[in-house]
Amino acid sequence: MTTKVLDAFTQEHKQLLESELQTLVEKLNAPPIIKEAMHYSFKAGGKRIRPLLVFATLAAFEKDPKIGLMAAAAIEMIHTYSLIHDDLPSMDNDDLRRGKPTNHKVFGESIAILAGDALLTYSFQVIGQTPNEFASSETKLQLIMEMAQAAGSEGMVGGQVADMEGEGKTLTVEELEYIHIHKTGKLLKFSVIAGALLGGASQTQLENLSSFAHHLGLAFQIQDDILDLEGNQELLGKPVGSDSANEKSTYPQLLSMEGAKKELGQQLHLSKQYLDKTGLNILLLKEIADLIASRDH
Repeated sequence: MTTKVLDAFTQEHKQLLESELQTLVEKLNAPPIIKEAMHYSFKAGGKRIRPLLVFATLAAFEKDPKIGLMAAAAIEMIHTYSLIHDDLPSMDNDDLRRGKPTNHKVFGESIAILAGDALLTYSFQVIGQTPNEFASSETKLQLIMEMAQAAGSEGMVGGQVADMEGEGKTLTVEELEYIHIHKTGKLLKFSVIAGALLGGASQTQLENLSSFAHHLGLAFQIQDDILDLEGNQELLGKPVGSDSANEKSTYPQLLSMEGAKKELGQQLHLSKQYLDKTGLNILLLKEIADLIASRDH
């Protein structure tokens, strides 16, 4: 369940983001087919959790959301590219994403791969285009460095490799945690760090927000694993049980469903403990944390 405050915040900031994403792609001097493929995956929708975390972190510092608009767009570009590539036959081989045919089913594998490549590379350009009144050159460079680490072989890509190598094997909880910290958690964590850097966080605030995001990322993935077994296919927009079909280890498999739900509650609790140490206006961040842990899709 979400509150009226979070509902209003989400609606306002998603509209801001959607408009910016459309503008950024439209102004590209690129072949129409690649722009169409990029737009297609954006239009599939989604919760936009990562951009909302950028905006909510800025709100905690009582900053204008426009300060983080380019960073939020860049993060959503990276997330969208990762989904396009994840869905490919050589990866998860999914036909549906958010209830619609996956990118490669509409545009073919070659264009889907290139659309993902285009989104990834454009994301760094977009960070660099952040207006100087919103971020210094030093801050923009720091954002680019942090985002590259979160998305690359030390982050999301590394987690994806470990995930693929873990298929057909029974992993330990520690091995599964490594996958999820890197595959999902690093980019989610960067979303909070980006908001903190743009908001002028102190070192202590940055550390506590980073720890908050670390535990939130684990909570996010545990809930994903739970939904893969208990979720509603119509709400999820993809078949349930896909992890089992791909012979992947999950938290419910390793801990039992009861154990997974207990661990979810523990990670949510830890994330909020770190938020409480920041001395910031953390209401929206807490509500997003609750939403992540209780979502049904």
